[in-house]
Amino acid sequence: MGVIKRVVKPVTHKGKKVLQSRAPKIIEDPKKTLFLKGRKASQYLQNVMKDLYLLKSPGCIMRNKKHDLVPMEDPTLLEILTKRNDCSLFMFGSHTKKRPNNLIIGCTYDEHILDMFEFEVTNFKSLAEFKNEKVTQGIKPCLIFSGPIWEQSPQFTRIKSLLIDCFQREQVEAIRLQGLEHVINFIVTPDNKILFRSYRIQLKKSGCKTPRVELEEIGPAFDLTLRRTKEASDDLFKRSLKQPRELKTTVKKNVSRDKLGSTHGRVHLGKQNIQKIQTRKMKGLKKSSKKNKKVVKKV
Repeated sequence: MGVIKRVVKPVTHKGKKVLQSRAPKIIEDPKKTLFLKGRKASQYLQNVMKDLYLLKSPGCIMRNKKHDLVPMEDPTLLEILTKRNDCSLFMFGSHTKKRPNNLIIGCTYDEHILDMFEFEVTNFKSLAEFKNEKVTQGIKPCLIFSGPIWEQSPQFTRIKSLLIDCFQREQVEAIRLQGLEHVINFIVTPDNKILFRSYRIQLKKSGCKTPRVELEEIGPAFDLTLRRTKEASDDLFKRSLKQPRELKTTVKKNVSRDKLGSTHGRVHLGKQNIQKIQTRKMKGLKKSSKKNKKVVKKV
C-alpha cells in the first residue's frame, strides 16, 4: 500500500507564504542545517557543534533542548523535526558509554531520511584555541578533499557529497580573488579517518600580478572516525539527484565558438541539381527552341 500524504491548506496569509516558500522550486534555496542534542551530550561534543554552527551560520538552526532520539534505530521523530524547521540537513550529537562523543550527519529527501553517517569525534581544538584573526561570518568557503579514497570508495563518495551539501552556500557564476578568505580541508588517512581542518587565506605580494598565497589555520580542528552508516538505495539516491528540465542545457549541433568568442555554424545541404534551380526569368537567358535556330553555312 502506498503512503497517503495529508494536504495542508493555509488558513492565514502568513501560512500561505510559508507553504509557498517550502514548495519545490526550479532553483532551490541554500540548504539549511538543524543542530540537535540527544538525551546526553558531553560538553566536549557541545563545543564541537557550537563551532560548526558558527562556521555554517546564518544557514543553520541550533536547538538547545535535549531530544530523546535514536536516529539509527527510529528516525521518525527526526524527520518530523527537520520538516518542522524546514531543514534538509541535520547534525545530531549524543554521548553514551558505548558510543562516546557521537556525531551523526545526515540529509533528507522528500521529507524522509536519505543518508546518515555516524562518527566519533576526537582530537578537537576549538576556534578559541587559535589566537589569530578569523574569517568574515557567512563567507562562502573553498572545499578541498585530499586523498584518493574519496573517489575510490563508493561509501566515501557518498560522505563527500554530504559534506559538500553541508558546507557549501549559494551557487555563484564568478569568483573574485579577494573574496576567497576561507578554506576547509577534508583529509582521509590510510586508516580511513577524516581530518577536518580550517584555514584563512592570506594574499601577499609576490612581485608579479599573481599574489603569493599562504594558509593560516584558524580552527576548529578535529578527527572523524566512521562508526555506522545508513545509506539510501542506488535508485533512491539517483532519483534525489534528478534536475528539472528547465535547468538542463540543450546542446546545439554544428555550432561552435572560437577563442575570440565568435560563433561558427555549419549547414548541411543535400545534393543539388544545377539544371533544376529556379533562376530569374530573363529574355537573354531563355533557351531557344531547335526550330528557331539558324543554320550557319560555311562559305
